[in-house]
Amino acid sequence: MKRPKLKKASKRISCSRRFKIQKRVREHNRKLKKEAKKKGTSRRPKKDVGVPNSAPFKEEVLREAEHRKQELEALKQQNKVTKQQEKTAKRKKDKDTASEPAAKRAKKVIEASDVILEVLDARDPLGCRCPQLEEAVLKHSGKKRLLLTLNKIDLIPKENLEKWVDYLEAECPTFVFKASTQLQDRTVLQKKQRLNGLDHSRAATCFGGDSLLQTLTDIANVKDDEKMLKVGVVGFPNVGKSSIINSLKDIRACHAGVQRGLTRCMQEVHISKKVKMIDTPGIVAAPGNPGDVMALRSLEVEENEKSALEAVNTLLKQCDQQHVMLQFNVPNYRNSVEFLTTFAQKRGLLQKGGMPNTELAATTFLNDWTGAKLSYHCRVPERQDFPPYLSDDMVNELRSGVDMEKVKKANEDVIKRVRSPNLSSSISFNSKGPTTGVLNVGTAETKTAVTAEEEEMDTISNTEKPEAETPVASSVTQIQESTQKRKGKPAKKRVKIVPINTDLTSMQQSNNVDAYDFNTDFV
Repeated sequence: MKRPKLKKASKRISCSRRFKIQKRVREHNRKLKKEAKKKGTSRRPKKDVGVPNSAPFKEEVLREAEHRKQELEALKQQNKVTKQQEKTAKRKKDKDTASEPAAKRAKKVIEASDVILEVLDARDPLGCRCPQLEEAVLKHSGKKRLLLTLNKIDLIPKENLEKWVDYLEAECPTFVFKASTQLQDRTVLQKKQRLNGLDHSRAATCFGGDSLLQTLTDIANVKDDEKMLKVGVVGFPNVGKSSIINSLKDIRACHAGVQRGLTRCMQEVHISKKVKMIDTPGIVAAPGNPGDVMALRSLEVEENEKSALEAVNTLLKQCDQQHVMLQFNVPNYRNSVEFLTTFAQKRGLLQKGGMPNTELAATTFLNDWTGAKLSYHCRVPERQDFPPYLSDDMVNELRSGVDMEKVKKANEDVIKRVRSPNLSSSISFNSKGPTTGVLNVGTAETKTAVTAEEEEMDTISNTEKPEAETPVASSVTQIQESTQKRKGKPAKKRVKIVPINTDLTSMQQSNNVDAYDFNTDFV
């Protein structure tokens, strides 16, 4: 039975009780007034009457007060710009220092691994390739092997996937892969119990793992020594490096997710008795890349709102408008601002007053673009041009020890079994080619690159200078010196009365006979 709702208690009281309360309040206030009178303090603050009309040199006093007010405003504005510049400089320094250990980690992975497995997003395979990494692997003195893996094959049409496989296999052994996204944690259940209760749906099934693992095992058997084969899994952020290792291990051994940069350090995972994989953080994209490439391949979406909007504008120009309208269920748009406005309304990204938040919509759009749900594909280049660091002899060396016929047959079988979208439901995208990565510590690009946020800060510092610089700027420096001396004292939030030090005697003129004497004339 449903319990009835209780009524609110009434606030009515008897008259005698109300009168007693009022009497106690009056007595309390009377005691406070009496104590304040003994101490000589008043509860009411004294009102600033300003400069009386009878005061001499009233105009000069008011003029100096106004000048002092302008000085304080100029100092406040200058401190604001200085704080913004310091914050920008600190952010730039953090980015420069973060690229150095990332470059060192990439070289360390190449040194420690026998095989380098470069993971590519099947939606943009050419944009996920790093020429600097591939050149460092192929030209290494230890004769490292390079393998390519096309991940997220369930997000592109089959016709496009087959063309990309043929294009990449001409340069290097290529494997198609679809990682499993529904894996139990290794501490919850044992492996046998988990396999019995695992949902064999589209998201839980892994495709291409058997062919890749068998090829790595064959390469390990060819080795002379009996050591385990170390495979370094490398690639740009959010291409699915950790997901591939988890799918091969069939346990969530590495931390994986939609968010970028979840893998912070190197981690070794034993796949089998002969194969060991090394999970690595994403490759750092060089600042010399275009803005839209940096937004897709960098570790984090930049906090600068202007760069995110420009990246969305560039991406929309590279896509088919009809496909974008069908994919995101938005009406016809004329520019990127109109698209983001409609996109924000669809996703509920609104500010106060129901205004669409275009900045948050741009960041969400970029996250969706690199996520594991949006379907888009790139056209395969018509000409097969080898990179300058790759030759026919290197291609033959990479294929040695790998049964290419067996790999091709396994790839065809995986492409037939996986469920893929149609060409009409997938967005057509024009890729800009390989992405430049940072592998050399202290490169000139990382030092000379100027971000859009720094240029914006320079314009702010140039536009927000005060107009009257000659009298005000000198006084601002004097105020800064005085504030630095009194740095230990806590600053007051509100200053009601501003003391003005005026030298009235200096204003007296020698020819003026009617000079005031404050000791005698002004009483």
